[in-house]
Amino acid sequence: MGAQLRLKLERPRAYRPEDFVPSDANADALEAIARWPKWHGGALALVGPAGSGKTHLARIWAERTGAVQLTGGDEGPVFDAAAAATPVLVEDADRLDHDEALFHLINLAARSGGGLLLTARTLPATWTTALPDLKSRLNALSVAQTAPPDDAVLTGVLRNLFRERNIRASDELLAYLVRRIDRSVPEAQRTVARLDEAADLEGRPVTRSLAKQVLDLDATSEDVVCDG
Repeated sequence: MGAQLRLKLERPRAYRPEDFVPSDANADALEAIARWPKWHGGALALVGPAGSGKTHLARIWAERTGAVQLTGGDEGPVFDAAAAATPVLVEDADRLDHDEALFHLINLAARSGGGLLLTARTLPATWTTALPDLKSRLNALSVAQTAPPDDAVLTGVLRNLFRERNIRASDELLAYLVRRIDRSVPEAQRTVARLDEAADLEGRPVTRSLAKQVLDLDATSEDVVCDG
């Protein structure tokens, strides 16, 4: 069967609470998030590797609390957030260059109606800053950590990604992929997209057999590149 032309719509990633998969890999982070607004000093740093669920968990908290949502690249708006009596989420906080803004956010985190959640890949104590007062604040921040996805998390993530593409993934397929792919959400996203494209091109359903074919082909291609 020939390839079928299908309209691909780019949809923003949904961070729904029901799609978050709790497991041993994120249990400590879940417990820490649930303690808001009783965080020490009103602030918490959520630290973990890329694809470990930090953003998903942080966005759930932000939606629940009505927090202002920023990223490390939002330099000007950080000052505006510091002046607002609302909770604040700063993602990729270890990339934030404005030391004074971060210093003010941490200082104001404990005010009534406030709160500050910072996400990062590295521990706050390792962040570079020229402000001694900020360094002491970072060293004192409460920290919760997420680990790379375990089997339960990776299975749930894959199932959700397939469902977003209207693909019903069998338990056999999911178990096979969990054994074969790298343990990260970005890799799960890439794999699901590859399988969806391959199924379209070959006019066949997404099965374990197709997954083996695609992953074996990818592995062979990588070997050729490495040997070339």
